[in-house]
Amino acid sequence: MPRDPLIGLVGKPSAGKSSTLNSLTDASSKVGNFPFTTIDPQRAIGYLQIDCACARFGLTDKCKPNYGSCVNGRRSVPIELLDVAGLVPGAHQGKGLGNKFLDDLRHADALIHVVDVSGTTDAEGKNTRGYDPSVDIAWLRSEIVAWIKGNLMEKWGSIKRRHIAVKATAVETLQGQFSGYGSTSSVVARTLDKLALKEPLEEWTEETVHRVVNAFIDEKFPTVIALNKIDHPDADKNVAKIAKMQDPNTIVLCSAISEIFLRKMAKQGYIRYTEGSEFVDTREDLIADGDPDGGGLKELDEKNRNRIENLKDMVLYRFGSTGVNQVLSKAAEILGLTPVFPVRNTTSFGSGASETKAVFRDCVLVKKNSTVADVGRKIMGDAPIAYIEGPGGIRVAEDQIVSVGKNDVLSFKIGRA
Repeated sequence: MPRDPLIGLVGKPSAGKSSTLNSLTDASSKVGNFPFTTIDPQRAIGYLQIDCACARFGLTDKCKPNYGSCVNGRRSVPIELLDVAGLVPGAHQGKGLGNKFLDDLRHADALIHVVDVSGTTDAEGKNTRGYDPSVDIAWLRSEIVAWIKGNLMEKWGSIKRRHIAVKATAVETLQGQFSGYGSTSSVVARTLDKLALKEPLEEWTEETVHRVVNAFIDEKFPTVIALNKIDHPDADKNVAKIAKMQDPNTIVLCSAISEIFLRKMAKQGYIRYTEGSEFVDTREDLIADGDPDGGGLKELDEKNRNRIENLKDMVLYRFGSTGVNQVLSKAAEILGLTPVFPVRNTTSFGSGASETKAVFRDCVLVKKNSTVADVGRKIMGDAPIAYIEGPGGIRVAEDQIVSVGKNDVLSFKIGRA
């Protein structure tokens, strides 16, 4: 099944980007058939938590995904992640791994900017105390702006002359320049629509170009700000400052190292942990709740018992979770991703052979405002589609928009209409 879009993780050295990537891709506790996969040294598969269609139809006991897992109607859907390396000040000038950083960046549909909110690492990732992490957020943005704007202004005179000579539209001219960043004409059109510029492209000033580049970045690289290391004593004041400066709908508080520790302890049989929640049970907790066997869990030593109690107080009870699952959920939210469940049979919801009783084997993520026809092309490729059915065998028109709970369970019948 297709696994785009691609979400890029960016962050300066020592911000916790690697820990965040590991916590998003650790599938050790998954019960499905999709293990943790490293596609290449920089690409991996993470798991997005969604509500599965099986719960809607009362079939949670029969849901067996081909990829990921589904437990009581809560499904883990694989999504591709890209570790974008080389973020240091001056990346647009080639400093550090700047050229590679920017080349990798263009492939991403959305970004997760991992920020060390403890303030214990400086701009280059070196240990310090009292650093202002809001600076990191600003200079990531400035690096991308400088990169795109610099490329544009370097040949702006030639771009304007060609624009006039071929009588192109602003969308056509800009798409010619922005295609190298993974843009499409629709992205450029939305960018210009938001700005509602009145002057023609050939009359744009450098200030106008700057506004266009900023608007384009908002559209092409929507960004989640993952404020990591929230368990550090200095984090609170930095979180408060950043919350006043940034759109709160783009911020997620997290502790990646805490998530990794909890999953490790759960895998080794020391605790019971529900990922993405505040619930952690030790052997002692379960015995106190009336289970004399303590759920079959192992006895914790004093060091790990204290660490778990501190983690509960500093992270889980304060923030409701480690925030790691919420990071991917927020990225999916800003992209407007919708899960769609292709099935072979719209009555039984099976996808494989007729003797297989498992339901909703597959799930694909599509972007907001996708039509049924868009989903068909994504899943079926060039195969001719005679007609499309929804639950109960009801025909669905190709121009219908898919959304959660509407046109999201589909069967594509191959053949000539």
